[in-house]
Amino acid sequence: MSSAQLPVLDTFIADLRAIWTADADNQRRMERAKPLLERLVKDDDLKAHSAGWPSTEGYKNLLLYVDPDHHFVINAVVRMAGRTGSVHDHADAWVLYGVLDGSESLERYERIDDGSRPGHAEVRLSSVTTGTTGKVDLVAPHAIHAEQGGPTRSVAIIVRSQRLGEGTVLQHTYDPKAKTVIERYGPAQVPYELVA
Repeated sequence: MSSAQLPVLDTFIADLRAIWTADADNQRRMERAKPLLERLVKDDDLKAHSAGWPSTEGYKNLLLYVDPDHHFVINAVVRMAGRTGSVHDHADAWVLYGVLDGSESLERYERIDDGSRPGHAEVRLSSVTTGTTGKVDLVAPHAIHAEQGGPTRSVAIIVRSQRLGEGTVLQHTYDPKAKTVIERYGPAQVPYELVA
């Protein structure tokens, strides 16, 4: 942790490290981390700071922190108005997704075929949750979902149980209309330091 890093992020990281040290189960860790992320994404100073963060359009995430001991990751995404997200999963990772600014919707899908045909997948929309500042969703491993942009620029903070992105873990991307599924790595991880 950098001494010039935003104090609110330093505190958040310290609290996450305490949770990870106390419990080895990733689901319980993420459930305990959820109220911490809810508090973080309601922080007015962090929201004001995010006004200067660069766009992550073009299949990128801002990489804010990778824990050297527990390997959890903190990412941020900055999306332009009306952004259309792909239907995907995060493989074995647990993910907390918190809206810091603007609004987004989280679409959840269920797979309705038996998975026996390689490259083929039938999924259907099962729910949509609209998130505004302070809303945090927990996405379980292999849960099929998509994040869709709202009417204005939006910013989200993401906590992952492990690092995802290029060259790490293969995830699935679904095309509901074509009824296809492919394996690919997640978004590029762009290191970005939140400094005061």
